[in-house]
Amino acid sequence: MKFIHAADIHLDSPLRGLVRYEGAPVEEMQMATRRAFSNLIDLACREAVDFVLIAGDLYDGDWRDYNTGLFFNKQINRLHEANISVFIVHGNHDAASNLTRQLRLPDNVTQFNARRPETVILEHCQVAIHGQSFATKAVTDDLSMAYPTALPDYFNIGLLHTSVNGREGHSPYAPCTLNTLINKGYDYWALGHVHQFEILNKSPYVVFSGNLQGRHIRETGAKGCVLVEVEEQRISQVTQQFIDVLRWEVGQIDITNLTQADELLEKIREQVIQFIQQADGRPLAIRLIIKGNSTLSHELQSNSEQWQNEIRAAVTEAGREQVWLEKINFNLSELDNNSLKIEGTLSELEKTLNFLMNDESSLQELAKEFRALKQALPLEIRSTYQFDPEQPETIQQLLHEVQSLLLSRLLK
Repeated sequence: MKFIHAADIHLDSPLRGLVRYEGAPVEEMQMATRRAFSNLIDLACREAVDFVLIAGDLYDGDWRDYNTGLFFNKQINRLHEANISVFIVHGNHDAASNLTRQLRLPDNVTQFNARRPETVILEHCQVAIHGQSFATKAVTDDLSMAYPTALPDYFNIGLLHTSVNGREGHSPYAPCTLNTLINKGYDYWALGHVHQFEILNKSPYVVFSGNLQGRHIRETGAKGCVLVEVEEQRISQVTQQFIDVLRWEVGQIDITNLTQADELLEKIREQVIQFIQQADGRPLAIRLIIKGNSTLSHELQSNSEQWQNEIRAAVTEAGREQVWLEKINFNLSELDNNSLKIEGTLSELEKTLNFLMNDESSLQELAKEFRALKQALPLEIRSTYQFDPEQPETIQQLLHEVQSLLLSRLLK
């Protein structure tokens, strides 16, 4: 027996970050979640799996129009023709209360109830699948507690969207503990909600499949689903299958030991080529973080616009049409003020900024001033870049960048 475990597909979710940059293939990339889902269907048919599990967040929220549902049904009908069943629980993004549009699903699809856990038995392969969907977005109860104990003589699977044991960066929806899942006596727990592949336990298997397709710079690296093979009611193999169509990567370029601009550009080209080799022919969206401190720091900060474009040119040269630069961050260390003549007004400016960065009451006052800015920011900016101008750590980082920029330009 074989089955596929997938989750967090977020079908038709827009990719964030590319639209702001000249030359980014926005229209093509916005289809990435659909193309990744088509790859999932291709894999299921190619491997002739018995069924496919989707552990929540099939959709990113309410459909903009019926095209999302029509596309899903069309792809699922391919599985129907191959005699492959699909079992779905809905998560926080596609909870019953979030979806106002519905289409009748193909006969090979089972959606689990949101009121209580259900069990579906597949007699032909001696499998019992237990699951429950989210009724609302913010489910704070431990749904796993009500899941039934394992059925004897069956291969038992738990299908659940959860923040098991609490996961950093993820809302604590349907919280549970690993011990609770293990004690149910199931053979495999197919989990969703966390967008990174992770095997939490191997006896029994408790697995986050991760999402099919990275959608922004916080979802870097290879993405896909999990293929599970079972022999004589025992799991023989669990393998991650990479079916994403676009990769996001973050490159850290340290300039500490560099003295020439050409060295920096060559280092960037090498990083881009390395990412291309790892991507197996997929297009890439890359963020570069230039960090450290050297004799180049002053030049990079005082002529940041020129160097942004020099770096873009180097990335274009190395990546040709395969790489798009999502963003460049200059995270350079403080200037070596002992070797620079900082006195008079500049000295007062530096002291003021240092004071603001290290004085708690000043940071709190700045946070109050930034409150209106936070409310004006689009939700996408806050969620994608984790930018919260009310947090002291954010203000400290901004002040640090302001200090480096101002001193570099004024000293020039």
